[in-house]
Amino acid sequence: MDFTDRVAVVTGASSGIGQRFVSDLIDRGATVFGLARSLDVMEDLRNELGDSFHPVRCDVRDEESVSDAFDTAVDAAGRIDVLINNAGLGKFGPVDEFSTEHWDTLMETNVRGVFFCTRNAVPTMRAQNDESGFGGHIVNIASIAGLLGNPNISAYNASKFSVRGFSESIMKELRDDGIKVTCVYPGSIETDFFDVAGVDMTDHPMKPEDVSSTVMHVIESPENYLISEVVMRPLRPRG
Repeated sequence: MDFTDRVAVVTGASSGIGQRFVSDLIDRGATVFGLARSLDVMEDLRNELGDSFHPVRCDVRDEESVSDAFDTAVDAAGRIDVLINNAGLGKFGPVDEFSTEHWDTLMETNVRGVFFCTRNAVPTMRAQNDESGFGGHIVNIASIAGLLGNPNISAYNASKFSVRGFSESIMKELRDDGIKVTCVYPGSIETDFFDVAGVDMTDHPMKPEDVSSTVMHVIESPENYLISEVVMRPLRPRG
C-alpha cells in the first residue's frame, strides 16, 4: 500500500509505540486520526506533526466513544485505509490475588477495545473494496504473551491470546472483502508499559521504532498477499 492520500486510525496514539506509528505513517504521506483518552499529549503531538495528525478523544472500552471517534474520522476524511489497534495495558500478579476490577479493566481495554474498533472500521473498508477492489489493512498489536503462557501474567496472557484468536478468525472472514488482517506479537519494548505495570523490563528491549518500521513494511506490502502474523523479540534480551 502506498500511504499517499491514505487515512489511518491509530489507537493508543498518545504514548509509546502508538506515537511512533503516528509519526511514521505521517512521514510516509498518510493522514492519521490518533485515538486516546487524553488529548493534552496529542495536542502537543499535533503541534509537532502538523495538520496531517487529527487527535480524537476516545476510550476504546466504551462502545459509544469508539463509534463517535470513527464517525469523526469518516466524516472528516471519507475513508479508513489502515487501522492499528494498539491501545492496551498490562496488570500482573498471582491468580489468587488478582482483583476482578483489574481483570475487567484489562479485558475491556485489550479485547473489547480491539473488537469495538474493528467492528467500526470494517463497513467503511468493505465499501472501499466494492469501489476499488481493495478494502484496507487492520493491524492488531498483541504481545509475545499471546503465544506463550507465563506465571503471574494469567490475565494479560488471556487477553492477548484472545487478540490472537480474534485476529486469525477475522483474517479468514475478511480476506474475500479485500481487507488484510495482521497480528503482531512483540516482545519487550522500551516504553513506559513496564513502569505502569510495575514489573521489570529486560536489559536490552526493542525500541518503538523497531516495531513501527516492521509494521510499516507489512502495511506497505503489495495488495495481492497478506502477512498474517509477525513475531518480534529482542536478540539479546539479557545482554
